[in-house]
Amino acid sequence: MRPIEPDQLPGLLELCREHAAYEKSGFRESGQVERWRAALFGDRPVLHGWVAVDGGGRLCGYMTATIDFATWGAEPFAYLDCLYLREPYRGSGLGRAFFERLRGFAAARGCARVEWQTPPDNELGIGFYRRMGATDKPKARFSYDVDGQVAP
Repeated sequence: MRPIEPDQLPGLLELCREHAAYEKSGFRESGQVERWRAALFGDRPVLHGWVAVDGGGRLCGYMTATIDFATWGAEPFAYLDCLYLREPYRGSGLGRAFFERLRGFAAARGCARVEWQTPPDNELGIGFYRRMGATDKPKARFSYDVDGQVAP
């Protein structure tokens, strides 16, 4: 596992396509690679990402996170945006390794907690998160398209 490198962004696009299919969600390619390049590798990165790579150089999975700020607690927290492993690598310890990397990332940035969300039917993921010691807080997730159209 290592930080994602610029030449791995096309592979990340493929992983995101698979991740969306796994979550039964739509995925539309719209120039993400160039926007990721700016978000991950700009002067002040707003997205942080890691990939797991097998012995043959194939991407096995990825994780991305951001730093956000909580109003109530007036403190930063890490937001786990995505965590995905291709099926053959699930149960291999990579998820735990990603979580350890996330823990170190959050601690190094003064974050006392990490938050994320997952679809309610992602039983495999929910079981993993609970085994890692996470607790869930039931909430409804909303999306609002600033152009006034309903988001996908």
